[in-house]
Amino acid sequence: MAFLRALIGAVRSARHTPRSAAGLVPDDDVLLDAPDGRLAPALVAAALADPEPAAKLLATTRDAAEWEDRDRYVTRLATFAYNRGDWLAHWLAAAPHDPDALLVSAQLAVRRAWESPARAERLRELDPLIRTVTEEAPHDPVPWRLALDHARGEHAGHAVFETLWEQAVRRSPHHYGSHVAALKYLSAQWYGSHRAAFDFAEQAADDAAPDSLVRALPVRAAYDRLRSLPRPERSAAAARLDGAADRALALSAAFPAGDPWPAEVRNLLAYVLVERERWTDALDEFRRIGPHATSFPWGAPRGAVQEDPLRRFLAVRDVVRAESAGRTPLWRPGYGRAGRGGPGGH
Repeated sequence: MAFLRALIGAVRSARHTPRSAAGLVPDDDVLLDAPDGRLAPALVAAALADPEPAAKLLATTRDAAEWEDRDRYVTRLATFAYNRGDWLAHWLAAAPHDPDALLVSAQLAVRRAWESPARAERLRELDPLIRTVTEEAPHDPVPWRLALDHARGEHAGHAVFETLWEQAVRRSPHHYGSHVAALKYLSAQWYGSHRAAFDFAEQAADDAAPDSLVRALPVRAAYDRLRSLPRPERSAAAARLDGAADRALALSAAFPAGDPWPAEVRNLLAYVLVERERWTDALDEFRRIGPHATSFPWGAPRGAVQEDPLRRFLAVRDVVRAESAGRTPLWRPGYGRAGRGGPGGH
């Protein structure tokens, strides 16, 4: 019987994989962390050591209170400056008190400090810079999100963290980046527990607007839980893990397929669905992702191995396609003769 099941599974996979691939972007068209139409020109100019487009872009997001976009752009520009920082140096030299230049510089400095073996000490040295960027932000939550990340690495106590959190949400009650920073602090890896992280994420999702990315915060908690939970022990947490995935599926379905805005949330959701072996849902989510693969979560290290995020994205997508095809019923209407009782049968 095992041999027969293997044969049937092979036939299913061979027969249905081409159909399951429908709607998936070809491998060569998938891009990793592709910038949107506003950020791309700023990055091109930065590559030419010209900071002006980046300065205009961040000033626009600040003036228009586009906090989610602003947070993404600050992070991406700091990432670009990590290896090519001459444009940022030119910007700071020309405008040393520009709040946007200081914010990108602070984001870059915090990242470098986090990577240092002497993390806490290096982060403490950045206290004056963090104070400066937060004091220059009467309405902007992004410096306060950065302050939350800084405080976590500096081993700040609960009282300090709560004070920073209050400042962040006072400026933007449903800012996704600030919520992710708080969720990390509450995680079992840092100063909380899996239960505390899920409780926080679920309450925040309940309170968020229907189209807010915070609606998907529980799937971030699910990701952290799955990373630490051996497969044999996952059944006890199944209801909460699947509930988090279901919330994120509902949010994802509200955006057009291929939309870059929810790309990271969709990639994270696909990861969780794969870990839960929800192959059909995962395949649908890869279709919604379209060409927008993201470094997180696919670049997260597995043990001592640092993953190539794009290669892993494509490999996992292939597994999902094959698994979904292998679970498609062997005989279906429209597939030709279906045996007894089916179309064309007796």
